[in-house]
Amino acid sequence: MILLIFDSFKGCMSSQEANEACAKGLRAQHGDVEIKQIEASDGGEGFLRAMRPDRVEHCHVHDAMMRWTDAAYGIKDGKGIIEVAQAVGLDKIEPELRNPLVATSYGVGELMVQAWEQGCREFIVGLGGSATSDCGLGMLRCLRHHAQQRLHQMWYDLFDTSVLKSIRVTLASDVDNPLTGPRGAAHVFAPQKGADDRQVELLERRAATFATMAAKHQGYDMSQRPGAGAAGGLGYAFMQFMDAQMESGAELVLRSNRFDDMLQHADLVITGEGASDTQTLMGKLPSIVLRHAQKAGVPVVLASGRIEDRDALLGAGFSQVVCINDGQPADENPLDKEVAQKRLAVAAQRVVLVDGHDM
Repeated sequence: MILLIFDSFKGCMSSQEANEACAKGLRAQHGDVEIKQIEASDGGEGFLRAMRPDRVEHCHVHDAMMRWTDAAYGIKDGKGIIEVAQAVGLDKIEPELRNPLVATSYGVGELMVQAWEQGCREFIVGLGGSATSDCGLGMLRCLRHHAQQRLHQMWYDLFDTSVLKSIRVTLASDVDNPLTGPRGAAHVFAPQKGADDRQVELLERRAATFATMAAKHQGYDMSQRPGAGAAGGLGYAFMQFMDAQMESGAELVLRSNRFDDMLQHADLVITGEGASDTQTLMGKLPSIVLRHAQKAGVPVVLASGRIEDRDALLGAGFSQVVCINDGQPADENPLDKEVAQKRLAVAAQRVVLVDGHDM
């Protein structure tokens, strides 16, 4: 049995689409091969589906530019599953409108409020793919707004600091950046969201000021904690005001899908992402998959859109490292979804089983 567990190819293919493209190629070569697919995410886009909630609730919330947008949250074992990108994802904002000085995380608060109304008091929050860099202020303002607007003790309690801290929040991300400094949210991530050099400095000052004020008020400072800079500082807001704990998003997804149990019946695992290099080995999904599969003695093939540091990837233990764009026509756009799916399907036919048979 072959397990397929691809991360999304950002701006190109979702995890599900990548899995299906690979499966198509494998079946074209071996029509009767047994394949099982697992949708995956490290906390960003696709996290909600990858966590396989018991039910999904669809709703309307505000995007990062405060426009209404369709979104969803999940409930699994009584816990609210929140994918930040569902509300304030960068992909929801047209490139010419992206502005992290204006973008707000208000919609994340709206998702939490709706899950709270469904009885959720524990949350798993996937951080990633956000258009924001507001340190979670928008989310906190949303919670306060609902506390003031609704004449119900629940909402007054919700914004009370002690009750906020009674909510159990687990953050899912592969980001270990602090809130501020050269590796902080503004300097590392804001340029990817449309910020120029001047805006980066403004965002850095804004984050440092907020963290200083919060620390004076509460007597402790979470701004330098690993992961505080995730999702434009949303990680910091959850840590500072809700005592949230950070976990690897990939580990959470693998556990939710009972990946270790599935490995007991697998002969091969194929994983991949948009681009792989030494950074892949620092906690990204393919490396987490590799670590689990190595413990079970199952070989892992890495198939990605761009490959750098091939020797390091092979040295880490991947049995094969395949670039799906090798030998492909230069006049095609590799980021076009149909092109990428076709290339991944073709690459899957080049994968070799450990016994030497071509797949």
